[in-house]
Amino acid sequence: MQDIPGPAVYRISFYLRQLETFQRAEHETISSKQLGKALGYTDAQVRKDLTYFGQFGHPGVGYRVDELIGRLKKILGTDRVWPVILVGAGNLGRALMSYKGFLRKGFQLSAVFDADAAKIGRRFGDLEIEPMENLPRIVGQLQIRMAIIAVTPEAAQGVLDFLIEAGIRGVLNFSPANLKSPSDIFVQSVDLAVQLEQLSFRMSLGDPSDALPQDESRSVR
Repeated sequence: MQDIPGPAVYRISFYLRQLETFQRAEHETISSKQLGKALGYTDAQVRKDLTYFGQFGHPGVGYRVDELIGRLKKILGTDRVWPVILVGAGNLGRALMSYKGFLRKGFQLSAVFDADAAKIGRRFGDLEIEPMENLPRIVGQLQIRMAIIAVTPEAAQGVLDFLIEAGIRGVLNFSPANLKSPSDIFVQSVDLAVQLEQLSFRMSLGDPSDALPQDESRSVR
C-alpha cells in the first residue's frame, strides 16, 4: 500500500463521493467511462487507479455501485466510525463543530478542547468545551487516535506535541504552521491561504487550459 501514488489515493475519495451521488440517483451499475466523465478523468485513469487496490469490475456489467462504495470505504478506513477530537474553539473551531458532514463520512466529533478559560464550559450542541488538562484522560477513555487542530500558528506545535503524548496518531491541521512530527504520526495540513494563492496564480495566467489537474486542485496539501 505504501507504493501507491499519492494522487491515486486522493482520487479514490473523489470516486467514492461521485459513486454516492450515483447511488442517490439509483444507479445500480456504472462504467469507468461514466465515472471518469463525471469527474473530468479518462476511463483509463479510473481503471488504473482502482487497479492499485484490487479488481473491482464485472465483465459485461462494469462496476456495481453499492459494492464499489463498500470496498472503497474499506480502503479509506471509513467503513467504521472514527472518534475525533477538536483542539481550538475559535471562529474556525466553532464552524467545524457546526459541520454536519463528519458523521456521514465516518467521523464522530467526540470532544472539543481549548486553553481559553472564557470558552471552557460553553456548549455547542452536544459538545461542551473542555480544558486542555482533560485531554489525555478523555483520549484514553474514548480510545481516540485522530484529532483536528484549529489554533494559532504559535500554539500549533505545542498542541501537536501534547496530542502525540496523549496517544493521538493522526492529525488534521488547520493552523498555517509547518509542524514537525515523528515519522509514525500522520499530519495532514489544510492551509486555506495557500490554496487561494494557488487559485490566484492560475487565474492571473488568464489561460483556463493551464489549470491544475483536478486531483491537485481539489486536494489539500
